[in-house]
Amino acid sequence: MLHIFVLKVFQGRGKMSGYISDLRKIVGRRTLIQCAASIICVNEKGQLLLGKRTDNHLWGYSGGAVEVDEHVEDCARRELLEEMSITAGKMELFYINSGPEAHYIYPNGDEVSNIEIVYLCRDYSGEPHPQEEEIEELRYFSPEEIRIEEISPPIRPVFEKYLEMTGMSQ
Repeated sequence: MLHIFVLKVFQGRGKMSGYISDLRKIVGRRTLIQCAASIICVNEKGQLLLGKRTDNHLWGYSGGAVEVDEHVEDCARRELLEEMSITAGKMELFYINSGPEAHYIYPNGDEVSNIEIVYLCRDYSGEPHPQEEEIEELRYFSPEEIRIEEISPPIRPVFEKYLEMTGMSQ
């Protein structure tokens, strides 16, 4: 059975809020619909800033669940600052990731069906620094260095779209 709730964490990262803990006490590990906002930073060389996640040890971009009444763009900016210490300037809507490919079961057993709004950002500032609870390592990747099998499963469709857009389809 699918239960619809707004989540405050994306992809099981970081410390679970009281709100999520309360929801999980009610529904257990059953599927929750999760609305999220994410941002892919692209530098002047066309490289993407990615973080290696602490929960599944795969690569991904910054993102998180939209808080109650939070604007999606503000969520993307907040998550980027929290997770990578980067401040986003101008962003452009890139992709909406949803459907069975975005369904995910976290290593801890929590299950989500993601609806993710993804932005590209080429205008950002700050020195990249990982939030250690969620990210083991930060690194820039050129499109040709990205290996889909090393990307966190629910965001692989986003990378496939990006690689297709850059002519680097795998």
